[in-house]
Amino acid sequence: MRLRVEFTTEPFDLDEAPAHAVVAREVIQSAELDAVDVGPFGNTAEGGADAVLTAVDSLLRKSLAAGATRVSLQVNVIGEGEK
Repeated sequence: MRLRVEFTTEPFDLDEAPAHAVVAREVIQSAELDAVDVGPFGNTAEGGADAVLTAVDSLLRKSLAAGATRVSLQVNVIGEGEK
């Protein structure tokens, strides 16, 4: 099964990326995922179910520990060829 995760961390800071956003980006970029797209207002990654769920667990734990007060998260099951 393939999954796509979309997430944002808060609070936002338009002047400089807060520590929780930097941590979240590092977690996702270092995970064993097939596709990663990080941006200032939203992030997307996809891959196999185990890899995505492992990354989500780490993302939640580490970004909350780094000061996130809210993490908005959506996980979708996607088809093998779907983008």
